Amino acid sequence: MRLDRVAHIGFGFLFFFMLLLILAGCRDGKKGPLQIGDPAPDFIINDMNGKTLHLASWKGKPVVLRFWDTECKHCLADTPVFNQYFKKYKEKGLKVVYINTGKESVDVVTDFVKNLKIPFPVVREGGAEVAALFNVRIVPQTVIIDPEQTIIAAIPGGVRVARFKELVGKFLN
Repeated sequence: MRLDRVAHIGFGFLFFFMLLLILAGCRDGKKGPLQIGDPAPDFIINDMNGKTLHLASWKGKPVVLRFWDTECKHCLADTPVFNQYFKKYKEKGLKVVYINTGKESVDVVTDFVKNLKIPFPVVREGGAEVAALFNVRIVPQTVIIDPEQTIIAAIPGGVRVARFKELVGKFLN
């Protein structure tokens, strides 16, 4: 009987200790992974032309972040969709940024950009850090940010014009 009581007290302390750990973990100030409806984390990064891109400076405009690498088949296939949509709506404030998450050389990324005639900013150095801010685990992934800088979509894989219109079109009329 004494052994049962010691075991019962031991389990009680163990339960109490685990509860304290859980509660302490909730107070460390960190949020879980980003979700649709969360504010987009701000970043400052340079594109391949040396221009500084600062997400907060684009408040009031819809922003499309495309996380990609040069060996991604979807990235190659749907880049013309991004090009087309950007060219059509850049005068209305649409911002598009291609963020390379791979470790390809400058020459490989530059060739990709030239071959696909990408007209918007492309980030190579530091792209993985921005991807980590947005919890990007696979490429391609497209993150759509509304003019209030709230994440409204995270799309893995390819993107079609109809999807662009559905998510971004309402901010460009």
